[in-house]
Amino acid sequence: MFWRMVKGALFRQKGKMLMVAFTIALGASLATAMLNVMLDVGDKVNQELKTYGANINVLPRGASLLDDLYGVSEGSGVSDKYLNEAELGNIKTIFWAFNIVDFTPYLNARARLVSASGGGEVKLVGTWFNHHLELPTGESLDTGMRNLKSWWDVRGRWLTDNDLGAVMVGEAAAAKYGLDLGDTVAFHTTVLQDNMFRAGTEGREFTVAGIFSAGGDEDEDFYLPLASVQELAARPGLVSRVEVSALTTPDNELSRRAAQDPKSLSIKEWETWYCTAYVSAICYQIDEVISDAVSKPIRQVAESEGAILEKTQLLMLLITILSLAGSALGISNLVTASVMERAAEIGLLKAVGAYDAPISALVLAEIIITGIIGGTAGYFAGLGFAQIIGQSVFGSAIDIKPLVIPLVAVLVFLVTLAGSVPSIRLLLSLRPAEVLHGR
Repeated sequence: MFWRMVKGALFRQKGKMLMVAFTIALGASLATAMLNVMLDVGDKVNQELKTYGANINVLPRGASLLDDLYGVSEGSGVSDKYLNEAELGNIKTIFWAFNIVDFTPYLNARARLVSASGGGEVKLVGTWFNHHLELPTGESLDTGMRNLKSWWDVRGRWLTDNDLGAVMVGEAAAAKYGLDLGDTVAFHTTVLQDNMFRAGTEGREFTVAGIFSAGGDEDEDFYLPLASVQELAARPGLVSRVEVSALTTPDNELSRRAAQDPKSLSIKEWETWYCTAYVSAICYQIDEVISDAVSKPIRQVAESEGAILEKTQLLMLLITILSLAGSALGISNLVTASVMERAAEIGLLKAVGAYDAPISALVLAEIIITGIIGGTAGYFAGLGFAQIIGQSVFGSAIDIKPLVIPLVAVLVFLVTLAGSVPSIRLLLSLRPAEVLHGR
C-alpha cells in the first residue's frame, strides 16, 4: 500500500516532481563537474605554470654555501664549483621521476667580445637547447632550454646543441654592441688554472643566429651550446648549475619542517613526506643522485604555484557549495508548495489515524526517488560539463575520478534532505480539523 501511494503521488504531481528532479540534476551536474576538475586541476595548473620556467635550482655544494654565507655568486672566480654533466641523467631516476618535466644545465664564463661594431667584457652562458639524453634506466629523453624558456621572444631562430659556431644574443646586449642577425663576433677568454689566470681560446668566432627578449637579466647575456662554453672556459664535462621544472604538491607544515631538517621527522612522517611530491622532497631526492649538489626551490615560483592552485581549488569548492545550496532552496520551495497543495489529502490521512512518521516517510520517499533520478541525470551531465571546462581552459580532457561518484551521491542525499526539512515541518504542523474545514 505504501509504495502504491508513493507511485500515485509521483504520477499525480509529475510536473512538480520533474521540476524537483531538474533542480537536483542542475546542482549534481555542477558538483560533478567542479569536483572532477578540482581533483584533476593540480596537474593541469602545474603543467600550465611549467611553461613559465623552473621551480628548482641545483647548485654545487661549495658554491651554494658561499652564496648563502657571503653572497659570492658563481662566475666570480672565488666560488666556482661545478657539477658533473654526466650525472644529470640521474635526475630522471628519482622516486618522482615522472614529475620532472624538463631540466637544463648552465655553465657561465667571462669573455671579451670583439665585433665589427665594438667590444667589451660579456657573460657567456652555455646550455642545452634541445638535448637528447640517454638515461641510466635505458629510456631516452629530449630536454633543454627551448622547452624550459618557451615564453622567450626570439628573432631569428633557436640554436641546437650542434650549432657550435652560432650564438644567441640578448636584446639588451645586441643593442649595446650594435649586433644584428648574421653578424660575426669573436670571444677572447681567460681561464683559471693552478690559481692563475691563463690565456684561453683566442678569437673563436660565432655567427649571431638569434636575438631574444627574456624580460630579465638574461637580455644582457650571450647563449651558446654547452659544449662551446665548456671549450672556451676549459671546463670539459662540467656545469655551474641546473634548472629543474617539476610538478609539485603545495607545501604544508610537514613539508616546511622537512625542508628545515628531514632528520627531525618521525619514520612515518618521513615516509609520507618522501612519497609526496613536495618541492622539498624532490630537492632531497635530486641531492641523493647528483654528487655534491644542493637543490633549492625557487621560492617565488614554488609558492606562487601553490597559492594559485589552492585559490583555484577553493573557487571550485565554493561554486560547488553555492550550486548545492541553490538546489536545496529550490527543492525546499517546490516540495513545500507540493505539501500545501496536498494539505487536504494529508489532513484526511491524519484524520483516519495515520501518524506523522509514516506520512513524513511517504513524502521523503517521493523526494528521494526523484532525487535519485535527478542526481543520476545530473552526474552524467556533469561529466560532459567537466570535459567542456577541460578543453576550453586547459586544452585537454579531464580525468574522470571514481571518488566523485560516492561524493556526489552523498551530497545529493544531504541536499535533498536539507531541502525537505521545511516541508516536513509544515506537514507536522498541519491539523486535520483546520485543513478539512479549509482553514
